[in-house]
Amino acid sequence: MIILGVSAFYHDSAAAILIDGKIEAAAQEERFSRIKNDHSFPINAIKFCLKQTGITLKDVDALVFYDKAFLKFERITESYLNTTPYGFKQLSKALPLWIGGKLNMRKLIKNELKKIEDSKSIKLKILFSSHHLSHAASTFYPSKFQDSAILTIDGVGEWTTTAIHHGKNNEIETLSEIHYPHSLGILYSAFTQFLGFKINSGEYKLMGLAPYGNPEDEQTINFIKTIKEKLITIHDDGSFALNLSNFEFHRSLKTINIKKWEKLFEISSLKADEKPTKAHCNLAFAIQNITEEIVVKLAKYAHEITKSKNLCLAGGVALNCVANGKLLEENIFENIYIQPASGDAGGALGAALAASAIYFDEYLDKSQKDCMQGSYLGPEFGQKDIDKLKLNYKADFQTLTSEDELIKECAKLINSDKIVGWF
Repeated sequence: MIILGVSAFYHDSAAAILIDGKIEAAAQEERFSRIKNDHSFPINAIKFCLKQTGITLKDVDALVFYDKAFLKFERITESYLNTTPYGFKQLSKALPLWIGGKLNMRKLIKNELKKIEDSKSIKLKILFSSHHLSHAASTFYPSKFQDSAILTIDGVGEWTTTAIHHGKNNEIETLSEIHYPHSLGILYSAFTQFLGFKINSGEYKLMGLAPYGNPEDEQTINFIKTIKEKLITIHDDGSFALNLSNFEFHRSLKTINIKKWEKLFEISSLKADEKPTKAHCNLAFAIQNITEEIVVKLAKYAHEITKSKNLCLAGGVALNCVANGKLLEENIFENIYIQPASGDAGGALGAALAASAIYFDEYLDKSQKDCMQGSYLGPEFGQKDIDKLKLNYKADFQTLTSEDELIKECAKLINSDKIVGWF
């Protein structure tokens, strides 16, 4: 059984191939197109996966897309109609995109596949996995666990923004969900924007800014209080609700009203590349602290309702490695597994795994030492590729004869305030 998983059309497009339940290749489209967070159909990533495995599209039994377009369309239309007249303008912009293509996702996918191979020879079945099932499958099946709590947190899939699942052998059962517009991922992205970074791209910069904040500072304490009083209500089980009057994303293309937030926090929003002040660092700490609190509470509740000693994590928020570190310190679970590609790129792999285990009832062997192959599933480059690159760009280079010499040279460069890119 050969299964091709695909994520596309929103951000972080990717492709992955399973053969008899084993992960053979996976790659993100941006690695080939050099467009950050590339959302286009992953033609280059698919071509790589086919070449890597030595097969063609006519050999593929099924293509699995990582979410369900009809449910996503339902959420978009319902959300904008519920905020009429504000949302009507945005709905009128969204409708042509959906009616013109995304609503007929099967046809759209088939048309894209024609760019790779002659469509007449392609007989594959096209399946759809729900967004959060794709996330859950991407982390549970590659883990070593036969039984595990699974926590998936992101911006939004179709309707779900947060979910607790229970994985047992080949099955995944969803136990609890939080639905749009209440989203921890969107909340964190709102602060990403307010602090001068790009949404769906600069969240890691916000996480990196947070440690420069002072947790003891009265301003930081007040920021945390303001967020909890004005922006989000957090319950003991980790569930939460956003105060939508202070957000715009559910009724327009804007995430927040910048001026309203400047008044709320009594500081100015950061512009791109503007140097953050102490206040901005304190605000970054505040939202990071609240994110960690929610993640820990959700994990405790997941442990309570699953009774499992293991936890698997995925979804964009699972890329917050600082929150993951705090979760580890809490010792709620004996073992924690985090999908390295926790964002939408990993959804391609998860969709393929979900179809393999649940739809086709294939047994996924967890006795392998590392199903993800150290995450080195994409293209590799040898000395010949490096030599070719040096010639093409007429690069000024120096060849070092030993690892010890290499490390010493890099240490000198770093000590001289140089930037080292390590490949």
